[in-house]
Parts: sequence; C-alpha cells; structure tokens
Amino acid sequence: MVCTGNICRSPMAQVLLAQALEKRGVDVVVESAGLGALVGRGADPLALQLMKARGLDLGSHRARQLTREIIRSFPLILVMEKEQQRGVEQLDPSARGRVHRIGRVGDFDVPDPYRRGISAFEESLGLIDRGLSQIEKVFWSAKP
Repeated sequence: MVCTGNICRSPMAQVLLAQALEKRGVDVVVESAGLGALVGRGADPLALQLMKARGLDLGSHRARQLTREIIRSFPLILVMEKEQQRGVEQLDPSARGRVHRIGRVGDFDVPDPYRRGISAFEESLGLIDRGLSQIEKVFWSAKP
C-alpha cells in the first residue's frame, strides 16, 4: 500500500487488507510506505481512532519511505491516486503492471485527508473500503 506521507491512507488500507486476507486464509505480507513519507512518524491520530473503532491497531505503525527495494519485493502495489502510480513507476520502471490504483475498478482516487478533519478521513476510509472490496471481487472471488 502506497500513499504520500504513509501516516493516513496507506496504513489504514494496509491493516484492512491484511485483515480481509487473513479472514480468507490467505497468508501474505501486507506493508505500506510513502512516496514522500514522514519517516518515523506514527499514524495520524484520526487514522488511529477510525481503525480502533474497527478493532484494528495502528499504534506500532511508523512511516517509511518507498524504495526500489520495497517495490521489487512485492508482486502487487496499490496506490491511492493516479499520480502516485506514475511516481512508483518512475521510481522503479519494473513496477509497471504490478502497481494499480486502489480505485482502479471503480475509476476513483482516494483523496488525502491529512489535516482535513474527521469527515475527510471517513470519506477516504469509505473509498478505501470500496476499492478493497472491488479488488477482492476481482482477485479472490473465485477462490475457495
């Protein structure tokens, strides 16, 4: 999961996807990073609050910068916006075909809620949920 600062959208998406895959019995590693990460910072307090309400803990999250090494270690990279997809592909052209917008199926971006209040976080979280649900149907609906 990739966003900009790696303190709002991608950490929320990371724990939500990990939870969904765990429920399906899929054993994979889900991580997150940022194209302009606020390296070392914890998740935004509003992201913490929203995930806590869902029984998920982001307390140990620390933002990290996306690198070529991270990109090359994952078969699938999900970003929040079209520009981020281009940014990942510029950082490592080998990512083409493996990097997709979380809203690809529904053709939408997930706006950055940073410093915009709880309603912006709720909007972004709703779009993350929608994107993950659509991706799950594409990738995992035929699996037992």
